[in-house]
Amino acid sequence: MHKKLIFIFVLLLSLPACELPPRQQEEGQQRQSQITVGDNKVRADEEYVMVTTAINMPMYVNHDQAAFKRWGQQRGVKVSVLGPAEWDVPAQIETIEQVIASRPTGLLINGTDPGIAQAINKAVEAGIPTVVYDSDIPGSKRHAFLGTDWYQIGKMQGEEIVRLTGGKGKVAYMGILGMSNMEAGFQGLLDVLNKYPGIQVVGKYDDKANVETAAKITSDVLAAHPDIAAFCGFDSNSGPGMALAVKEAGKAGKVKITTVDWEPEHLQLVQDGVIQMLAGQKRELFTWYGAQFLYDMVHQTNRLSASDATAGISNVPTDVNTGLLRITKENVGQFLRR
Repeated sequence: MHKKLIFIFVLLLSLPACELPPRQQEEGQQRQSQITVGDNKVRADEEYVMVTTAINMPMYVNHDQAAFKRWGQQRGVKVSVLGPAEWDVPAQIETIEQVIASRPTGLLINGTDPGIAQAINKAVEAGIPTVVYDSDIPGSKRHAFLGTDWYQIGKMQGEEIVRLTGGKGKVAYMGILGMSNMEAGFQGLLDVLNKYPGIQVVGKYDDKANVETAAKITSDVLAAHPDIAAFCGFDSNSGPGMALAVKEAGKAGKVKITTVDWEPEHLQLVQDGVIQMLAGQKRELFTWYGAQFLYDMVHQTNRLSASDATAGISNVPTDVNTGLLRITKENVGQFLRR
């Protein structure tokens, strides 16, 4: 009996190490070259593409694109940023359609104009995970949107103007007229200012996101209304343009300025007391989390059903409000040292 037990023990030692049997592959399971359900493995050809316009705009380069590229490095995937150098929506649409033909892993699109909805729909219908950021595109089939509530941008500026002027005086505002996000911002501003009979709105102006145009408009308004109390800006170049004209008129600090965005120039103008408040967008969050949403869709990080695609659902949030930053002289140092 003792010899028999020794024989069995030796036999067991001679067997290969015991392994769990491999999971049975479900019918239609993706091949090794593709991503498996819930897997974080990256394909060699996995590429996420951002399509914007005005691709060289400092605000886009320093915030949107920088965060997108950092995300790609962290994930170990290829990322590309494409689009026209100038503000050219038709060229952005053409770029989107060209990218669709190249079949990227995911598509991250700057929502510049409602006119890009059809191109977005083509991407979705082609089976490409598609996320829109910055401004939503009504009527598009995008899988998710991340951006700022522009009505709240306008409201924040209106409340600051009321505080700065004591609810009295003439106010003018400018931005890119006709853009849905800015029009929402204009409405938020007016909904606040209209509550104060002592405030008179003297004009709504289109500065076309151009510093020189914004400065010219501001100079003309100052000449027409020497007693104007404040200006509000709604695009990245409104603030620098308004500040330039106000400084040249010798009214820096006397005529109040609120505006959007927080590029180094904007921050320095706050530090110098020329601009009183910036309504800053958290732009890095647009593209970092937008890219992550695409990744989660592709890798099915959180699967909600047996087949989310068949069920017609997305496993990422549909709408995300990334919130605002209120930057004034009291806290601007924190952003200058970032």
